Amino acid sequence: MSAVYRVDLDAFARNLRRVRAAVAPAAHMLVVKDDAYAHGLDALVRRAWDEGVRWFGAFDVATGGAVRAAVGPEARIFVWLIGGFDDLAAGVAADLDLGIGDEALLDDLATLTGRPARVHLKIDTGLHRNGIRPEQWDSALARTSVLVADGRAVFEGIWSHISEASDADDDDARALFLAARDAARAAGLHPRFSHLAASAAGFARGEFREDLVRVGAFSYGIRPAGGPGETELGIEPVAALVATVTAIDPAGVHLDVGSLHGLPSTLSGHFDVATPAGPRRVEDIGATETVVAPWDDARTGDEIVVFGRGALYSATDLAEIIDTIGEEIALRVSPSLPRVYTA
Repeated sequence: MSAVYRVDLDAFARNLRRVRAAVAPAAHMLVVKDDAYAHGLDALVRRAWDEGVRWFGAFDVATGGAVRAAVGPEARIFVWLIGGFDDLAAGVAADLDLGIGDEALLDDLATLTGRPARVHLKIDTGLHRNGIRPEQWDSALARTSVLVADGRAVFEGIWSHISEASDADDDDARALFLAARDAARAAGLHPRFSHLAASAAGFARGEFREDLVRVGAFSYGIRPAGGPGETELGIEPVAALVATVTAIDPAGVHLDVGSLHGLPSTLSGHFDVATPAGPRRVEDIGATETVVAPWDDARTGDEIVVFGRGALYSATDLAEIIDTIGEEIALRVSPSLPRVYTA
């Protein structure tokens, strides 16, 4: 046996049910960016579809195309990282919903032929991640109206991101969002869908839920750093990094996982793993090997859960440790590590 990232699809399904209950009556848009948060896109979106998820937030057009290939023509797939004309053309061809946050993309849409694009206009509510500035909103609405009249676009929605830095900031952002929607309606553009909230606001603030709530992290049992715990949220981690004992010597017990697999070396000496003899400190993390403090009766071939489901520490716990150390390193399991799915 070698190190694997083990994903429990039944736990994932339970989280999806929890998310659905928390955001109702809004629909859950499952965000699947970054290979479904490193859990493996294909298996996760297929299970989500079987569990009744009908909206997917795919981030970019390439991911949107992969979701379309996995779950078929009936899914609604929303993408918002759009690089220009070629991305737009590919997105329309794949029948994706396009999050438009740049007026230049509206000009590109005017030159596309074929089926009309499904457009969700993004208003910048202050986060400045992208989005159309409020002072340019009326102009964007006018351009969109022309595209709709010409049969080049269908106006599907209005959306935005919020900072979730404070309730006051988010309230101000929501006020801008609602004003932008009112302006669209006054211009004769009536959105079928509005979406503003992601995981945290979707759970905590009912007035932000609108028609769709974009929930990624909570769906995979990933709690927010510095926020409420999994138990409080009613979610559970769905994946675990499982390593195998490869050698035992005076230095300690050697595991077949290291920084190249996504376990940052900066965590050396800062957390424990569960062993048959109780918790043991992770003493050194190399490129492909981790050394753990020894215990009696350790044997090669033993499995040790390093973090995640069934471990002493979750991925968020380790991310918080990295933050306290002062490092700017992301904790992300490498795509090279095999995924093993259980149900």
